[in-house]
Amino acid sequence: MAKVCEICGKGPVFGNSVSHSHKATKKKWKPNLQRVKIETDSGTRKAWVCTNCIRSGKVGKAG
Repeated sequence: MAKVCEICGKGPVFGNSVSHSHKATKKKWKPNLQRVKIETDSGTRKAWVCTNCIRSGKVGKAG
C-alpha cells in the first residue's frame, strides 16, 4: 500500500510517544488513505487518496 496521498502528498509523520514518566519512544502517524476511483484527463483509475482530500472535494470521484 502506498503511504502517500496522490493528490496532496500527505505522508507519515514521525515523532515521539511520551509516557507518564516522560520516557520517549519512536512513533509514526500514518495518513488515513482510501483507494478510490478518480477521474483524470486520460480516464478513470484507482488511486490512494487521503480522506481530507475526498471530503474537501479535491478529488473528482468516478461513478
